[in-house]
Amino acid sequence: MMYDTILSRSFSRSDQKKLGYGAVFCCLLILFSIFTALKPHLGPLPAMTLRLAAGDGHKMLLIEEKSASLEEEVNTGNDSAINSTVQKNFTRKMEPLCNVMDPKSDYCSITGDVRVQGSSSTVFVAPSEMVTHNESWTIRPYARKRDETAMSPIRKWSILPSAVARQPIPICTEHHSVPGVIFSTGGYAGNNFHAFTDIIIPLFLTSRHFGGEVRFLVTNRNPWWVQKFSAILENLSKYEIIDIDNAGENTLCFPRVIVGLKHHKEMTIDPSRSPYSISDFRAFLRSAYSLKKENAIKLQDGELKRRPRLLIVSRKRSRSFTNIAEIMSAAETLGYEVVASELDSNMSRTPEIVNSCDVMMGVHGAGLTNLVFLPENAVLIQILPIGRFEWHAKVCFGDPAKHMNINYLEYNIREKESSLIQEFPLDHVVFKDPVAFHKHNWNLFKSRYLDKQNVQLDVNRFRQTLATALELLR
Repeated sequence: MMYDTILSRSFSRSDQKKLGYGAVFCCLLILFSIFTALKPHLGPLPAMTLRLAAGDGHKMLLIEEKSASLEEEVNTGNDSAINSTVQKNFTRKMEPLCNVMDPKSDYCSITGDVRVQGSSSTVFVAPSEMVTHNESWTIRPYARKRDETAMSPIRKWSILPSAVARQPIPICTEHHSVPGVIFSTGGYAGNNFHAFTDIIIPLFLTSRHFGGEVRFLVTNRNPWWVQKFSAILENLSKYEIIDIDNAGENTLCFPRVIVGLKHHKEMTIDPSRSPYSISDFRAFLRSAYSLKKENAIKLQDGELKRRPRLLIVSRKRSRSFTNIAEIMSAAETLGYEVVASELDSNMSRTPEIVNSCDVMMGVHGAGLTNLVFLPENAVLIQILPIGRFEWHAKVCFGDPAKHMNINYLEYNIREKESSLIQEFPLDHVVFKDPVAFHKHNWNLFKSRYLDKQNVQLDVNRFRQTLATALELLR
C-alpha cells in the first residue's frame, strides 16, 4: 500500500520500530486521559486495570475487570470508604428481630434458618451472616398485650438466636418451603368483636401479602374457632393449619417465621402503616364468602318499587329488644323490608344475611361486628343503652364504620326505654351518674349495664332515626 511505501522510504527498520512503540504509548496516554476525564460521569462502572504484556513477539493491551466497587476501594487503600460500605451492608441485618415497643402487640420477623419447637415453645435461629443477634425475646402472640386478663392464658414463646442459646439448637425433623406465622386463638377469641379485632384483621395484615404461600402455626388452638372461621383461614393460607402446641418433639424448619400479629386500631387498618386498608379487608371477605352485594341500594326520590332491607340484630340473653314486633311494624310502614336475626356463630349463613341488607341496627354489643359484611354505603344504627357507652360505641363501631365507607347513626335510649327503670327510681345514681356508680370497675359495669339491661324502644321517637337512614340511602 502507498503509506507502507512512504514509511519504508522515510525511516529505517529500527526507526520504524521506535515509531511504532511511540504510537502505542501515545494511544495508551490518550486512552488514559479520556478515561480520567470521563470517570466522574461513569457512575459505578467496573474498575479497569491496564497493563502491557508480551505475546508472540508483540505488545498486547490487556483489560482486567473488578466487579465490585468495594474491591476498587481495597486496591486504592481507602479504608474509610471500605468501613462505610461494610457498615451500610450490615445496618439492615442488625435490626432487632422483634418489635416489643408497639402498644397493641409484640411482633417478631425472622428470616434465615428458623426452627420451631412446639414442646419448648421456642423459635431457634440458626447462625448465619444474616443473623448475628445476641438478644432473646419472650412474647405472647396475641394482639391485646396490655390487657392482663386476655394475655394471662396465652402461651409464651421464646425467640432464641444461636448466639445466646445455652444448648445446641435442635435438628430439623420437618422442612417447610414457605414462611410460618405463629399466633394464638386464646384470649377473648370467643367474643365475635375480639375474634375480628384481635385475630382476624391482624392476621390479614400480617399474612395477606404472601398470597396464600404461608403456613399458620396456631398456639392455644380452639378447634371450634378454627372451624368457625375456616373460610377466612383457607383464603389466607393454602396449607393445613399446624397445632404447634401438640407437635411433640418435632422441630419444624422454615425460611422465615413471624411470631405475633400486627395490630393498628380496633376493627380497622391504618393505611399509612400497611399496603392494605380496611376496604381491602372487606373486599377479601366478600370474596372468601362469595358475597354478591357490593353496594347498598340507591334510592331515588319518590321511589316506591324497591324496598331497602333492614336487619334488626336481636339478642336473647341481654340488651335485647323487648318490643321487637312493634319496631318491625314501624319500620315496614316507612317502607323497609325487615329481617330480624340473632346472627349466631353459623358463618355460612350470617355473612350472607348481613350482606343482603342495606341498614343494620342493634344494641351495642359483639353482634354489630358483623358490619364488616355490609355492602358499601350501607347504614349502621347503634343503639346505646344507659351507662355512658359513648366512648365504647365510638371506638368499637362508630369510627370503624366510617373507615369502612358505612354511614353511621347513634340512638341514645332514655331512662324509660331501659329495663333498669323497673329496679331503680329516676333519680338514682345508676341513671344520673353511671361512672360514679361503677367507679371504673369493669365487672360492676358489665354486670349492671351490659348483662342486666334490656331495651324497649320508644317507637315514635326512634322513627326519626329510621327516616334519617332512608335519607342516607338516597
